[in-house]
Amino acid sequence: MQFVSSAKKTPVTLLALSIAFALQAQAFPALAQEVDEAAESQSASTSDAGTLGTVTVTGYRASLEQALDIKRAEKGVVDAVVAEDIGKFPDLNLAESLQRVPGVVITRDAGEGRNISVRGLGPDFTRVRLNGLEALSSVGSSDGQGGTNRGRSFDFNVFAADLFSQLIVRKTPSADVDEGSLGATVDLRTARPFDYDGFTAAASLQASHSDAAGSTTPRFAGLVANSWADGKVGALFSLAYSERETLEEGTGTVRWSGGTTNGGFNPASPFQPALASNVYAPRFPRYTLMEHNQERLGVTGSLQFKPTDRTEFVIDALYSKIDATRREKYIEANGLSKTGALGKPQVLVMDGVVENGALVYGVFNDIDIRAEHRYDEWDTEFHQFGFEGKHRFTDNFTLSGRVGMSESKHSNPVQATIMMDKLDVDGYSYDYRGDPYKPVFDYGFDPTDPAGWNLSVIRLRENYVTNDYKTGQLDFAWILGPSFTLKGGVQAKQYGFDSLEFRRRGAETIVPTFSGGGTAMPADQTELARLRNLAGSPGTWVIPNFNGIANLFDVFGGGSFTGVNSANGAAATGSFALDNFPQSQRWVEEKNRSGYVMGEFDVDLGSIPFSGNFGVRHVKTKQTSFGVGTTGPITFSREYSDTLPSMNLVAEVAPDFLIRFGAAKVMARPGLGSLTPGLTVNVSGSARTITGGNPLLDPIRAKTADLGFEWYFDEGAMLGLGLFYKDIDTLIQNTRETRVFADTGLPVSLLPDGASPTDEFVFTVPLNTPGGPLKGFEFNYTQPLTFLPGFWRDFGVQLNYTWVDSQVQYLLSDGSLAQKEDLTGLSNTSWNATLFYEGQRFSGRVSATSRSDYLIQVPGTEAGFNSAAQGVHGQSGTTFVDASVRWKINEQFEVSLEGSNLTNEQLESYVANPSLQLPLESSVVGRQYLLGLRYRF
Repeated sequence: MQFVSSAKKTPVTLLALSIAFALQAQAFPALAQEVDEAAESQSASTSDAGTLGTVTVTGYRASLEQALDIKRAEKGVVDAVVAEDIGKFPDLNLAESLQRVPGVVITRDAGEGRNISVRGLGPDFTRVRLNGLEALSSVGSSDGQGGTNRGRSFDFNVFAADLFSQLIVRKTPSADVDEGSLGATVDLRTARPFDYDGFTAAASLQASHSDAAGSTTPRFAGLVANSWADGKVGALFSLAYSERETLEEGTGTVRWSGGTTNGGFNPASPFQPALASNVYAPRFPRYTLMEHNQERLGVTGSLQFKPTDRTEFVIDALYSKIDATRREKYIEANGLSKTGALGKPQVLVMDGVVENGALVYGVFNDIDIRAEHRYDEWDTEFHQFGFEGKHRFTDNFTLSGRVGMSESKHSNPVQATIMMDKLDVDGYSYDYRGDPYKPVFDYGFDPTDPAGWNLSVIRLRENYVTNDYKTGQLDFAWILGPSFTLKGGVQAKQYGFDSLEFRRRGAETIVPTFSGGGTAMPADQTELARLRNLAGSPGTWVIPNFNGIANLFDVFGGGSFTGVNSANGAAATGSFALDNFPQSQRWVEEKNRSGYVMGEFDVDLGSIPFSGNFGVRHVKTKQTSFGVGTTGPITFSREYSDTLPSMNLVAEVAPDFLIRFGAAKVMARPGLGSLTPGLTVNVSGSARTITGGNPLLDPIRAKTADLGFEWYFDEGAMLGLGLFYKDIDTLIQNTRETRVFADTGLPVSLLPDGASPTDEFVFTVPLNTPGGPLKGFEFNYTQPLTFLPGFWRDFGVQLNYTWVDSQVQYLLSDGSLAQKEDLTGLSNTSWNATLFYEGQRFSGRVSATSRSDYLIQVPGTEAGFNSAAQGVHGQSGTTFVDASVRWKINEQFEVSLEGSNLTNEQLESYVANPSLQLPLESSVVGRQYLLGLRYRF
C-alpha cells in the first residue's frame, strides 16, 4: 500500500514535468553537452549563410512530419498517425493513438480504448480497412459497457499498436474508397519488408504496472525484416505479446425507477406523507468491483516480390488473439428493483429526503439484499490473409488487384453469476446527498458476516459471435495526359455475421441444497470483496465463493440435481445443462457488388496549382437476415442500390497555403442487431428487456460538404481550419420505453422462468427516424519550436480542437415524437494538446485529451423521463493525461518510461431531465506506468 500511495504522487511529477526540468544542465551533464553541441552547430550554420546543412529528424517529431506529408499529398481531408520507427507507435493502443486526430474521440473499456467516433458520429458509422481490406473485430465486455459486441463497430483493443506502422483517417469520401461510412474510413497498415533498407531487427521489452491493481505485467514486441536479390524479394515477421491486469472500482444504480402509487413502496411506510406517485429511487444502489485480466498475442507476416520495375506482388497475413477473464463483485439492495408482492411493494420507507422528485436518502425496513460474484472467460481470435498485385503494362496504363479474407471469432464460453440473498432486512439506508457518485450505504447488519445468507441464483450463459469478410477487387489507372488520370474498378464483397447464445436450462432460481440441507450459505463457501482504492462505506463485504460453489455442485458439468426454487422455497429439480437461446440466435449475410469511375487531375489555373478528383461509385447490396420471432424462425431478404458521387478539390492559392473542398453522397448500412427479424426477451437478475429487430430498415444516407484551409508555414509545421456539414436524410434509432409485459401484446409463452406478465420490461425497437443537419469545425496546429534559442528549439507543440453540433428528432417506440437532442455519442467539444521534446538522446512528451459530455440514450428509460420531461442518459466529459520520456543510450539501446491516465480520471454516467440529474454508474481504473528497454540492430 505504501508503494501505491507513493506512486500516485511522484510519477506525475516525474513524467509530466521532466521534459522541462530534466533539461537543466546542472541536473543532466549529458544533456548540457547535447545543448552545447546544438548551440555550436547553430552558430556554425549562421556564420556561413551560404552553406546548406542537412538536419536529420527522428522520434516523435519525425512521425508528425511524416503524418503531415501524408495529409498534404492527399486530395481529400485526411489525417494520419505514423510510427516513426519499428515498435514505436505513439500509444500502446490503436484507439488511443487515433484520439489525437482532430474530430476523433474514443470510448474505453477497463481503462483501455475500445471504439472511436469521428465528428460526432458513433462507432457504427466508421469503417475500418486492414491493409486495404475491410474488416470487423468484436470483443466481450461487462453488461454496463454493452456486453458482447454484436454490431458494426470495430473493437480496436483486439490488436497491439506495435504491429502497425500507419493509421490514416479518411474524413471525406472518394469514389475509389469503399462505401458504408458516414463518419470516416480508417486505414490500418502493418509493416512490409520494403519499408526498411536491407536487414532490420528490433525488439522491445516493457514492465507495465497498474497502481490500482498493484500488479506488474510484461509486454514484448519484435520485428525481423530483410530483402534479397537486389531488393526484388523481401520478407518480414513481427510479433507482439502483452499481459494486462486492471482493477475497476465504482458505484452504480443501473436505473432510477418510480411507481404509480407511493413510488411503488409499501403504503404503510412511516415516510408516506413525503412520498409522491412519481418519486424516483435507485434500482440497484451498489458498489462495483471488477478485476480484469487479459493476454494479447499478435503476429504479422509479409512477403514482397518485385521481379521488374513494372510488377509487384504482396502477401500479407495478420493474426491476433486476445484472452480475457473478468470477475465482478457486488452488494446491492435488489429489493428496490422488484415489482412483485415480495419486492418493492413490501419495503417500508422509515425515513428519507426527497429532492426534485428523487428519494436521495432513505432508511428502509423489510428490504432484500443481494451479493453477487460473476465470472467471465472470453477470447477473440482474428486472422486475415491478403494478396495484391500491380503491373504497369505501359507507361500510361496500370492494372492492380486485391483478394483477401478476414475472420473474427469471439467466444464467451463462461459467463456465470452466483448470487446469495438476505431477505427482509431492517435498518438499511443509502445516502446520495453528498457526492452522488460516492454514496454511503448502511446495511443494518455487518456486511462481512457470512451468517444469514441463502444461495438464490446460479446463472449460466455462453455467447459466440463471428464476423467474416471475403473481398475481391480489380482496379485500373490510365494516364490520359500530363494532367489527367482516369481510374476505375469493380469490387465484390461478402460479409457474414453469426450470433449464438446458450443459457441454463430451466429457472436460474432453482439451486442445489448444501449437505446440511437447505440453501443457507456455509461460511467456507463465502469470501470477502474489498475496495482497494475507493473510500467506500462499507469498503468490504461478503460474496459467494465462486470457485468453491462451482466445484462443490459441479456447476459446469451440465448435470441435473434436486434442490429448491429460491423464489418460493418449494422443492424442485434443476439442471446445469445449457440450451440454445433462440431469441439471441441470428445471422446476417450481405453481398455487395460495386464499381466506380474517377478522374484525377493536376493543373495550373494561372499561377495557382489546382488538383483533385471527381467520380461516382455505384453499389448494390443484397441483404439476408435470420432471427427467431414469436412464431418461430424467420428469414428475410432484400436488395437496394446506391449511386454515390463524390468530389475533392485542392488549390494552392499561395505557396504552402491550401484550400480544400469536398462534397459527396454517402451511405451507412443499418446495425446488425437492428436487422434481426426476431425478438429477444431477456431476464438478467432483476433487469428485464425486450428487444425487437426490423429487417425493413433503410440504410442511413446523407449529403456531405467540407471546406478546409491548411498553411504549411515551416518544416513539420501546419495551421489548419476545417469546416464540415452533413445533411443526414434519415437515422436509425433504438427507441426505448418501459412497458408492463402484458401490455405489449406478446404471448406469455415468451417469458423466461422467474418472470411475470405484470413485470415491467424495457421495450426496444429500431425505427427509421428523421435525420437532421450535423455541422462543425476543426482547428489544427502543429509546430516544432525551432525558432527558439538553445535547447528550447527542440520543443514542439501539437494542438487541435473540434466543435460539433447536431439536433435530431427522437421517437418513442410507438412512433410518437419525443424530444430533439444531440446525436447519441456526440461530444460538442473535444481537444488534444501535446508538448514534446526531441533531443539527440533525450526525448519526451506530455499529452492531454478531452471530450465534453455526450448522450448515451434518448429518451430516458425511466417512466417520467420521457418526451414531456425530456429525459436522457448521458456520459460526463473526461480529460486524460499521458506522458512518456525516452533516453537513447547508444544507436542500439533505448530506455523508456511511460505513464497513462496520470490524473486517474473517473468515468461517470447519469440520467437527467431539465430539472434533475441522478447518477447511473461511475468507475476508476487507476494509472498505468511502463518501464521499457528497446534494442534495434
